[in-house]
Amino acid sequence: MKILIVEDDFASRLVIKTFLEKYGDCDIAVNGEEAVEAVKISYDSDSPYELICMDIMMPGMDGQDALKLIREHEELLSVKPRKRSKVIMTTALSDPKDVMKAYHNGVCDAYLTKPIEKKKLINLLKDFNLIKE
Repeated sequence: MKILIVEDDFASRLVIKTFLEKYGDCDIAVNGEEAVEAVKISYDSDSPYELICMDIMMPGMDGQDALKLIREHEELLSVKPRKRSKVIMTTALSDPKDVMKAYHNGVCDAYLTKPIEKKKLINLLKDFNLIKE
């Protein structure tokens, strides 16, 4: 599985990568701009990400805006909904209304609040049929 972790906080990146690296190759982006570019490159090389874990609150382009651009790019390429990247939004916010907005608009597939719990993350991967364990 090809995974993109989008997180501006080093410790959070490390935790998520540690949880996921046994399931696939993990690439890192530290902001929304890098995430959008990484996704475009992955499609250009015919090797799209199957999973994207993206923080909402980042300097510059935040996760909401980056995800909107990623979904627009997938639409431009006529990626079928079942083939598009599964996206888990992550947030440290105590009020996840921004996450719920993305979730209800259908641009993200799930969300997790920080600190990320390994069991919840792995259960989402199973729900997405990305892993069997």
